[in-house]
Amino acid sequence: MHVVALGAGYAGLTLTRLLEDDLPKGVDLTLVNESPDHLVQHELHRVVRRPELATAITVSLPQVLERAAVRVARVEDVDREERVVSLSSGALEYDVAAICLGAQTAYYDLEGVREHATPLKRLSHAIRIRSRALEVIRSAAAGRIVVGGAGLSGVQVAGELAALVDEEYGDATITVLEQLDSVAPGFPSNFQRAVRSALEEQGVEVRTEAPVLRADETHVHLESGERVPYDQFVWTGGIRGSDALARERPAVESDLRLDERTFALGDAVRVTDADGEPVPASAQAAVREARTVAENISRVVTAERDEAAGTATVDDSVLEFEPFAFDSPGWLVSVGDDAVAQVGPAVVTGKPAKALKETVGFGYLSSVGAVGNATGRAYREFVSRRFGRED
Repeated sequence: MHVVALGAGYAGLTLTRLLEDDLPKGVDLTLVNESPDHLVQHELHRVVRRPELATAITVSLPQVLERAAVRVARVEDVDREERVVSLSSGALEYDVAAICLGAQTAYYDLEGVREHATPLKRLSHAIRIRSRALEVIRSAAAGRIVVGGAGLSGVQVAGELAALVDEEYGDATITVLEQLDSVAPGFPSNFQRAVRSALEEQGVEVRTEAPVLRADETHVHLESGERVPYDQFVWTGGIRGSDALARERPAVESDLRLDERTFALGDAVRVTDADGEPVPASAQAAVREARTVAENISRVVTAERDEAAGTATVDDSVLEFEPFAFDSPGWLVSVGDDAVAQVGPAVVTGKPAKALKETVGFGYLSSVGAVGNATGRAYREFVSRRFGRED
């Protein structure tokens, strides 16, 4: 029997680590990823200001996996009927699969946005944003940097850019454009207010109800007819599905299945949990979904092995799957050297929020086995320098 996980983001790596322990001996396990490394995506914005952190948020897959085979390839298509994955380097058959391909930046066919804006999904994007920002900040004229989208990614990159302006003693302006009526859309109102306040305290101009219509080489054009000038344009305005899923994010219910033997989780899909609530696309949701999928894959594998041994008959109509229920302990976002955290109904900022943010980051590296390697040590040293601690 062969179990495959497609994608090594938060969902894919967490799932694979769990399956290494949960699957019976004799079951083959393969993790497919376009890169041999896992990127700690929620720390990517920091590379804009601290490029040395790049190695600390890059986790070598072979170093943290013990049992799973790692295949470096791009997933191009998934034939769920034949149970075959088409890869850039061939094909891969499976008995049970988990699609964890994450999401790509969505441009919504807005004219000129893809051509003129830089997204923030890869290390190369962060380095490109930093390089251009330094050119803008150090130019003789006052520079203008525009960030499209005020979700958590947009908030974090705007905060880093504002802090970079301060460190460089520049006078560039940072403007965030959000089409909805608040920053951090979809989050509790007290969290939204705290995030907006943190941005504005760092000199970021926040403009809500400002939907982008198109962009050219020098201006972002709003639906209102206003033209917003820029020297640098960063786009974090939304997500779409993987090319392997026809750029769609299919809907899955609480069992996180696309069909009898194909699960899907993380940002690759739109999840409705056991309470009938939509689950936000986030790292913490992906990690929690991985735990549910690991349990459900184990149940499928056990049932099929029992059937092969003649001790039971697999019947998908009666096979019980653990439902996924999303109960978030809270939310965290960095805003330059500040942070905003929501724990239960309470919102905290300043040192408590920053300490919590660093603890969560280090805890995640520990959960995927990266603390003992160079990545974990580099991250720990970065945290110590940042807060003046010796660990």
